[in-house]
Amino acid sequence: MADNNVNLPPGFHFYPTDEELVVHFLQRKANLLPCHPDVIPDLELYPYDPWELHGRALAEGKQWYYYSRRTQNRVTGNGYWMPMGMEEPVITSSSNKRVGMKKYYVFHVGEAPDGNITNWIMQEYRLLDSASSSRSSRRRSQPKPDHSKWVICRVYERDNDDDDDGDGTELSCLDEVFLSLDDLEEISLPN
Repeated sequence: MADNNVNLPPGFHFYPTDEELVVHFLQRKANLLPCHPDVIPDLELYPYDPWELHGRALAEGKQWYYYSRRTQNRVTGNGYWMPMGMEEPVITSSSNKRVGMKKYYVFHVGEAPDGNITNWIMQEYRLLDSASSSRSSRRRSQPKPDHSKWVICRVYERDNDDDDDGDGTELSCLDEVFLSLDDLEEISLPN
């Protein structure tokens, strides 16, 4: 998928909410229903390092989207995805109903558990195990889809600017000038 926005009309951008990813894309994929626009590719994520996603996954800004099969093995050629925190529910805005789950992962370079943490983050969305659409349950000739097979992933690299020193202070331009003058004064003072 060299031109990642191939199915989007000019001027349109792909910035879905968590609910839209689950309801409008993942549920349709799991139920074998067409999805319009059909822009998110299937990708076996885990052989690829996050920096190798360009050209393989749908890129929008600094985020990549793709469907993948759910697996416990999240090891790539150069590292692994380690889970962060607890799974969060994805809730519909209209009915306040839980429709899926979201889990965060951070990419580590090296072998587990001694890898070095990176700024690469993955949000993996899955459907609830008991989820089924009313349309597919009415069709008796088709087997019930296995929702646990598919996930949709959003991968992005967190900016270094997001990291704080943790002390809550920020220097103004004038503070920096005065501090540099103090440093200059120390250097030019004769001993």
